Amino acid sequence: MTAFGLGVLKLAPHAFWRATPREIAAAARGLRGGRGSAPPLARPELDALMARFPDEAETHG
Repeated sequence: MTAFGLGVLKLAPHAFWRATPREIAAAARGLRGGRGSAPPLARPELDALMARFPDEAETHG
């Protein structure tokens, strides 16, 4: 599972170790296009999500 998380998903080590087994399994299903995976968002849906949840500027002390 570590090789998949770090090598295939290219997660940073801290992100991999914080991920739950369920999250890693969902990522694997998404890569395979398995049943239950959501269809891609249409641009208006993405725009609505971006407006609702804007990125916050990171500050580096």
